[in-house]
Amino acid sequence: MTRRRTIIGATLGAIVTVLATLLVLNVSIGDKQIDRRLEHRYAVDDRQFARTMGVILGPALEPGNHVEALVNGDEIFPAMLKAIRNAERTITLETYIFWSGTIGDEFVNALVERARKGVRVHILLDWIGGKLDEDQITRMQENGVEVRRYNAPRWNNLHRLNNRTHRKLMVVDGRIGFTGGVGISDPWRGDAGSPAHWRDTHFRVEGPVVGQIQSAFIDNWMQATGEVLHGEAYLPELVPVGTQSAQMFTSSPGGGSESMQLMYLLSLTSAAKSIRLSASYFIPDDVALNTLLAALRRGVRVQIVLPGHHLDRPSVRRASRAEWGELLRAGAEINEFQPTMYHVKVMIVDDRWVSVGSTNFDARSFAINDEANLNVYDREFARQQIDIFERDLAQSRRVSLQEWENRPWRDKLLDFLASLLSSQL
Repeated sequence: MTRRRTIIGATLGAIVTVLATLLVLNVSIGDKQIDRRLEHRYAVDDRQFARTMGVILGPALEPGNHVEALVNGDEIFPAMLKAIRNAERTITLETYIFWSGTIGDEFVNALVERARKGVRVHILLDWIGGKLDEDQITRMQENGVEVRRYNAPRWNNLHRLNNRTHRKLMVVDGRIGFTGGVGISDPWRGDAGSPAHWRDTHFRVEGPVVGQIQSAFIDNWMQATGEVLHGEAYLPELVPVGTQSAQMFTSSPGGGSESMQLMYLLSLTSAAKSIRLSASYFIPDDVALNTLLAALRRGVRVQIVLPGHHLDRPSVRRASRAEWGELLRAGAEINEFQPTMYHVKVMIVDDRWVSVGSTNFDARSFAINDEANLNVYDREFARQQIDIFERDLAQSRRVSLQEWENRPWRDKLLDFLASLLSSQL
């Protein structure tokens, strides 16, 4: 009996050890993170800024692109569905959120119709975020659509369960790209006119940078399937169609997750006049916080639009609010969007540099998720994004330092407790 108890105890101890190890591996930060504030050495208008973004970070800023902003579901989904229905050769789609519902059904029907016509359709869904009904997935597969799950659990990848693809990418015929913050789900429908319909922006892209968007998809498709998509149907020759310089910037744990953090830090460090941040989830770590504070000290105007009471994850708002004190004291303008959930992810620096995509301003996006941002270096495009930002600002309520300091003690305690879990929110 004693021996049996010893064996059972040893077995249970081994199981607990394995589970504890997996937990530590899954909540830990994948790559070494930048832990010191960068020095301000040049401005966004300086040629060195563009050189740095193209050489240190890569890929290169490609000229000759046309990027169009699509505001809210009423503009976003018709444009994406039109591109799908006009596809002739290939469709590649990678997304964190693809849910059953009315808009999900529309996308499934459109993708199935194209696959039946001989278009090669590849869909990469995150294992956690892609909540399509199994009958919908089966229907797509039976009609020729290739559907794969990113980081589906297997015995040899349990240490990566916390790594999700948060990217939102679609490329049609290798020539038309879409990216931004939008998931394929009913909350994104409409025009943000009620709490049931979220506020978000997506982007339609043409030009040489579409090749970089396709490359981002191909890389994760290869990671998930072992298959390399190549050839003219996926990577055609792309000619200039506009005047904007742009790059598609990606990150993933073990493959340079710190690069997304570095891109944001270099952008903020190079600001000479203004920083405008639209952030659905804003939980700056110490380095990002100090970088914003340094910008404020050198006279940069910092304006931030965040979600208000309409938020899908209240714990994020609490963890975010715990970090506002120093920013408010230094003069940052923090505003909460009032009409509905605010899911926009846009950074505009000095009226010229714009970064849009899937990345949230938090440790999870900077270190744990696979993310993708489109960076555009163009004054006219920046001006258009500023106009959209100002419209959002007009529907937001500014938070004062006095209001923040005088919030109830219970809120202060809950905010602090939520901030302890900020790396995982």
